[in-house]
Amino acid sequence: MSLETIEKMKQRLASLSPSEITIGDDSALHAGHAGARDGGGHYRLRIVAECFDGKNTVARHRIVYDALGDMMRNEIHALVIQALPPTH
Repeated sequence: MSLETIEKMKQRLASLSPSEITIGDDSALHAGHAGARDGGGHYRLRIVAECFDGKNTVARHRIVYDALGDMMRNEIHALVIQALPPTH
């Protein structure tokens, strides 16, 4: 299931035209956790895109959340985000 979720995340984040994207699945580290029991995974995201240039961390995270949409309520329980402009 997590590979399907990761692919779906990549598809949605493609709308941000990233030059780099890496998604790791940390769900196994949280086995038994309430969110994990309900089917939501724990993921780690590193994304580099022009749209983050000049934006603070909160604005960058909002852009990512908007791109992922309803996945944040269902498939994703927790997401660690490192969102950077290309000039990082």
